Amino acid sequence: DAAGLERTVEGLQPDFIFSFYYRSLLPEALLDCARRGALNMHGSLLPKYRGRAPVNWAILKGECETGATLHYMVARADAGDIVDQQPVPILLEDDAREVFAKVTVAAEIVLARSLPGLIAGTAPRRPQPVEPGQYFGRRRPEDGRIDWTRPALEIHNLVRAVAPPFPGAFGIVGAERWEIHRTRLTERRAPGRGARLFGADGECYAACGDGAMLRLLRAASRSGPIDLARYARALEKHPVPLG
Repeated sequence: DAAGLERTVEGLQPDFIFSFYYRSLLPEALLDCARRGALNMHGSLLPKYRGRAPVNWAILKGECETGATLHYMVARADAGDIVDQQPVPILLEDDAREVFAKVTVAAEIVLARSLPGLIAGTAPRRPQPVEPGQYFGRRRPEDGRIDWTRPALEIHNLVRAVAPPFPGAFGIVGAERWEIHRTRLTERRAPGRGARLFGADGECYAACGDGAMLRLLRAASRSGPIDLARYARALEKHPVPLG
């Protein structure tokens, strides 16, 4: 009940309103209840990755850095003046859960650093440029489907971006649907052309569209976790197609 929430907040006569990872856009009338400003903590280095699922999108796009941003809320999502930011690195093997944990710590640092200035009225305000292509929408479970004809790095980034507890990346191995939870880039090159799953040295390797081999570290089927070492032995003589 937006109207009821607005009346409740207005009755409190707050100096500030803070929003932390709240998914709905607050109406202007509610923002105006805060005499000294309404602020939001966003999980990216604004103005990059405005909108939904910023951590997931940053990994998917191959970013090496993201962070947390404290900014004033205005009518347009994630577009208000920036108070402070804290960057964090995204390592090549980090998945979304690991990056989100880093961003959470960054948010704590930003808030602790900014509160004294906000209370004293000395906190900085830096306007954001608003340009096309900065907003990202929510991701759906079906967006996790792997196109094995894409380059290995792109597939690796998808797997990391949607790894559990998110819905996960998935693809067809032979005639079976697999969820791919963890991968690793390798120096191996695929023998011949075509997306196939190979076995070598007790490991499973996916031949991707650019000829690079992506090692599968963790996967599951509808019946549960897959013993990849056991599966690799069968693949050594008979690779299976990926679809």
